[in-house]
Amino acid sequence: MAPRRCPCGSGLSYAECCGRLHDGTAAAATAEQLMRSRYSAFAVGDPAYLLATWHPSTRPSTLDLDPDVRWTGLEVLATSGGALLAAQGTVEFRAHWRAGGRSGAQHERSRFTRADGAWRYLDGVALP
Repeated sequence: MAPRRCPCGSGLSYAECCGRLHDGTAAAATAEQLMRSRYSAFAVGDPAYLLATWHPSTRPSTLDLDPDVRWTGLEVLATSGGALLAAQGTVEFRAHWRAGGRSGAQHERSRFTRADGAWRYLDGVALP
């Protein structure tokens, strides 16, 4: 049986890609890598990872994921900053979903910043 592909669309297996970030054996090196790993956390149903990678100043106290939503694909549309040695970055993406026989996409520009040396999701703005 072939290894499961990572939901983030990298082409790698989940274990080689976002799985390493989710289990804590690796940390995101860039803002885009963190965004991709957060998308994958939604896709595999890992709210603990989402909370852990959320900046403390904007993080909710709890996070409940809708089990009926199936995340079906990710498009990274643009990035600004967020490189290996940067302190801040933005990533514009479109995340596709299916639920209850309907399908749609979440188009967002997310901001990321470093906290204690690690990339964290700060906030996002929904785009049309």
